[in-house]
Amino acid sequence: MVETVIRVNQIGRRKAARSRLERARGLLRCCRLCAHECGVDRSQDGAQGFCHAGPVAKVFSAQTEVSDELELIPTFAVAFSGCDLRCEFCITGAESWNASAGARLDAKLIAAQAAAAIQRGARSMMILGGEPTIHLPSVLELVAELPETLKLIWKTNGHGAAIARELLDGLFDVWLVDYKFGNDACAEKLAHVPDYSRAVRENLRWAAERGELLVRHLLMPGHVDCCWQPVAAWLAESLPGIKVNLRTGFWPAWRAQRHDEFRSFLSEGELERSREIAERFNLCLVQ
Repeated sequence: MVETVIRVNQIGRRKAARSRLERARGLLRCCRLCAHECGVDRSQDGAQGFCHAGPVAKVFSAQTEVSDELELIPTFAVAFSGCDLRCEFCITGAESWNASAGARLDAKLIAAQAAAAIQRGARSMMILGGEPTIHLPSVLELVAELPETLKLIWKTNGHGAAIARELLDGLFDVWLVDYKFGNDACAEKLAHVPDYSRAVRENLRWAAERGELLVRHLLMPGHVDCCWQPVAAWLAESLPGIKVNLRTGFWPAWRAQRHDEFRSFLSEGELERSREIAERFNLCLVQ
């Protein structure tokens, strides 16, 4: 993997992205880009894998955002439709669960929009979803059109497979990872994903060695002890000093009210306990 990073530094990000395109497109014939590794043929439209995504990504939003971490905003954020998780509280569930939402990616158009946003004061560009990992051929196509000096942020649910890491290696400046669940039972219940903890922790360790890593955790009502505390404990032990954004704006969106604990908001007691946990584990909290 170190050799890959050196190669990007030698030939530049744009050329590196182009050099990986053919391989990425070929991988769609037996897709194992995310940790589901379902092996579905995604080379044609109408694929029936977990994500239901076809060969070309669709974009449901491309605009400058100011609601992310203070050190990153304003950022020009490009959101791809479709996801490999099924988080029932997803704030963009209608698009994140639907890989057909939005318009087919036009890489040159998005690159031009990003350039205009930078001229107007955006500090970076963020690629997100849904989940962008399932769209790596389209991601590489887009990165190949972007300026070498543009600060690129990869926002992910952290559920990518090893082959995805190889294709991404060296292309992004900031790895922004949502560490959603502190145990596999909650991940299975709320996002319909097995073996969650292993996959996310593997990707977090990898990202920490590849550049700047920023970890997000969304506090959820009823999940401070079962999710936030284990996440905090693992980060403190395995990735000490990593920046953590503890997000408190939970909203019972999409299908959240199917779960009793999500029929209310975070209580003051939960917020106080969450802050105490962060202090106890000496986490580096950012906003």
